[in-house]
Amino acid sequence: MNFFQKLFGSKEETPEEEREKEKEKNFDVLKYDGVRALRTGQFQYAIKCFQNALEIDDDLEIHDYLSRAYIYNNELLPAYKELEILAKAEPDNQDILIRMANVAYMTEDYDTMADVCEKAMKLSTDNPLVYYFYARAKRGQGDYVNALAMVTKAIELDDGRFDFHLLRGEILLDMDDTEGADKEADWLLKHDANEEDALLFKARVEKKKGDNKLAIHYYNKLNDVNPFRIEAYRERGALRLAIGDKEGAEEDGQKLLELNPQEEAEAEKLEKENKGEAKEE
Repeated sequence: MNFFQKLFGSKEETPEEEREKEKEKNFDVLKYDGVRALRTGQFQYAIKCFQNALEIDDDLEIHDYLSRAYIYNNELLPAYKELEILAKAEPDNQDILIRMANVAYMTEDYDTMADVCEKAMKLSTDNPLVYYFYARAKRGQGDYVNALAMVTKAIELDDGRFDFHLLRGEILLDMDDTEGADKEADWLLKHDANEEDALLFKARVEKKKGDNKLAIHYYNKLNDVNPFRIEAYRERGALRLAIGDKEGAEEDGQKLLELNPQEEAEAEKLEKENKGEAKEE
């Protein structure tokens, strides 16, 4: 046996080497099972795979996969912690900071979001997404002036982004600038006349302008495009009630309840108002 080992250059592995190879094998199995689960929507299983893989090797790629799995599974705080690990390891990676800002936005932590955006801006001032997320953070903080400035900068860097123009329109509407908001709504509809968010935003703009008839027209168009959009029924129902269309308001209240049983309290309130029985809480 020793003769053949010397002849072919092979040698028996030590117990330590065997253990290391077994660990590498287990790590690879967990990694690829986790990636497969992530791609097929089995997020909880993916999380378990990545967590077990990290017990074998504290690997940055696994932390990245785990952050994504947490996000998809709506576990946002653990996702943010994983991204913090990545940011500490790669402090010059602006993309990681942008992802952190997005997670902070989903948790409505606008102060943290703004801080992350400021760090990202120190790395580069050429990325429109940084300004876009900074604008969302400022809007969340109620600082509409700076929010408008940030999203306008994002649009200057990339004028063709639908989400940038929608955000600027929403901020302008927050500031009661219905003329500016209407221009953004028209831009959105010009680029896609059947886009749901554009139709919803246009309806809200017309409602703010006081043109209830036109607002209802756009809510109707939205329902034609997507008959399951809850906001359309809720907002149109309230508007119909305001203009005296009690039957239409009741229909929207019933539809709202069908689409989302959790809206029962809202539907009952609409029905009470429809009957003139609503009381101040």
